[in-house]
Amino acid sequence: MGFSCCIPCINPLLNNGQCQKRLTWAKDKKDWTAAEWSKVMFSDESKFCISFGNQGPRVWRKRGEAQNPRRLRSSVKFPQSVMVWGAMSSAGVAPLCFLRSKVNAAVYQDVLEHFVLPAADQLYGDADFIFQQDLAPAHSAKATSTWFKDHGIPVLNWPANSPDLNPIENLCEEEDAICQTQQCRRAEGHYQSNLGSHNT
Repeated sequence: MGFSCCIPCINPLLNNGQCQKRLTWAKDKKDWTAAEWSKVMFSDESKFCISFGNQGPRVWRKRGEAQNPRRLRSSVKFPQSVMVWGAMSSAGVAPLCFLRSKVNAAVYQDVLEHFVLPAADQLYGDADFIFQQDLAPAHSAKATSTWFKDHGIPVLNWPANSPDLNPIENLCEEEDAICQTQQCRRAEGHYQSNLGSHNT
């Protein structure tokens, strides 16, 4: 029949209003040139699992191999994860920031101050750039908007619930796939011991 068992792709659940705003945004940006998009620094926070629970890759095995050690996958009751902020543009990527506390407006502004500003200097120098972020409460807080105005950084308007429009999601998926390899599992202790070197 041509069917195969697959893990479904993820798609954001949108209401009619959000769909209309996404369409309006897309129409507004459809004529942007590559040069205009190259000025955008895309950003996001992502959670990476560094000790694995019940989710993970599938295995191929023959009948009777269910308990074969080579066909097993380890699990833990309370998987450990790390929240990471990152940014990218056509000019390169910003240093990662490991977030060890809940991201409120104050924490986010600290990330902007210590990671976005140095990254902008590195990637753009004296040239203008546009910062992209989603509509998370810490991002859309009045104090955060004031921070951007005070630093003269324009923010790209962004439709709600639209992670699929952000190209950094592709980079995060690649990083997540790497983190699900055996090599990354062995490096779990390394990640834990170095969280304090780049965190807020």
